[in-house]
Amino acid sequence: MWWIKNAQVVDPAQGLAGVYDVLIGEGKVLQLKKGLTEAEVKGECGEAEWQEIDAAGSYLFPGLIDVHTHLREPGREDKEDIASGSRAAVRGGFTTILAMPNTTPILDQKALVEYVVNQGKKVGLAKIHPIAAITKGQAGKELVEMVELAAAGAVGFSDDGRGVQQGEMMRLALEYAKLTSCPVISHCEDESLAHKGVMHRGIVSTRLGLRGIPSSSESVMVARDILLAEESGGKLHLAHISAKESVALIREGKKRGVDVTAEVNPHHLLFTDEAVARTPYGTSYKVNPPLRTEEDRQALLEGLLDGTLDMLATDHAPHTWEEKTNPFDEAPFGISGLETALAAVWQELVTTGILPVELLIKAWSMNPAQRFQLPGGTLKVGGPADLILFDPEHTELIDAEYLASKGKNTPFLGQRLQGFPVKVWVDGRLVHEI
Repeated sequence: MWWIKNAQVVDPAQGLAGVYDVLIGEGKVLQLKKGLTEAEVKGECGEAEWQEIDAAGSYLFPGLIDVHTHLREPGREDKEDIASGSRAAVRGGFTTILAMPNTTPILDQKALVEYVVNQGKKVGLAKIHPIAAITKGQAGKELVEMVELAAAGAVGFSDDGRGVQQGEMMRLALEYAKLTSCPVISHCEDESLAHKGVMHRGIVSTRLGLRGIPSSSESVMVARDILLAEESGGKLHLAHISAKESVALIREGKKRGVDVTAEVNPHHLLFTDEAVARTPYGTSYKVNPPLRTEEDRQALLEGLLDGTLDMLATDHAPHTWEEKTNPFDEAPFGISGLETALAAVWQELVTTGILPVELLIKAWSMNPAQRFQLPGGTLKVGGPADLILFDPEHTELIDAEYLASKGKNTPFLGQRLQGFPVKVWVDGRLVHEI
């Protein structure tokens, strides 16, 4: 058991923000109150022993939930596996992660979904919930057995990495998924418009002579899927929103009462396409959807602040060092983000006063838990003791040795970031400490 004293608790689900004591044990939150006394602790613990932590000067948050993580297992364990990804997750403050289905093979069968669930339990660090594919083999031709996959442990469905190109198939997916109460996650990309581009289409791509991906390749699909969700009454979640046009479409869809949520990645909030030009090779900034303009970045921030964009999500996409050192055209898309995302957002957006702490936790804990029907997202008494003790002053040098992830493809390599979890608990077990 743990008695955490004098912590600056932030729990939007309960409307709490202030100095509290928290007692955790038996895998759950036992007490949350101001000025907890030793007599009260003894009354809860009985004969059990407890450890005390004076958390003055630190924050205590509900464990973060990342709804968009690529663990690569099964099939590409050279890039990442469930064990290394789980270690990276808890180091970054993520007590629950949703594993995307574009592995090798694709998570489109019951046995594969169960495999990810069981491997996560075997590792015993972050809680891992699989996202299953929408279509078999992510080929866009035939729906998976959604009810069966949800029973096996899938908490959502996505053809992430490709996207469902045929409108009727997406409509059927939204209809069928209602039997499971799970969201359908749209990888919003019209492949005919993206046309194998490698960065945002604009002045920078023209200057660099690189094939561009227009904003319309995303926003056209956002519009289509919002309309399909409206027609079908399905539950839609939009992944990695990057364009200002998409934000406007989501805002309008919500005003009409469409059941739609959306996520934004830290890298789209922190960088623009200019970052590609400022870096000798730039492949650390090669992501899909691509980094766009400053106008897009500002629209994303506004969307996060006004609730149009409901969640933050890392889109953790680890690759081998050899792959990322290829020429820009040939290097794969993706940033390895689990261990740096919270610190980067804290340093660049929270300490600068742009993003309130309460909204940070709402977007990275409460909202994901509610949308995907997951335990956690709050420090409510009786709930799971998934929580992080966060030191806003702690700094770390991000280098290859620091990273637990096999993926070293981060634009923060060689930089010092400020603001890290110093202790992380999952179901009351201390799984990480500095």
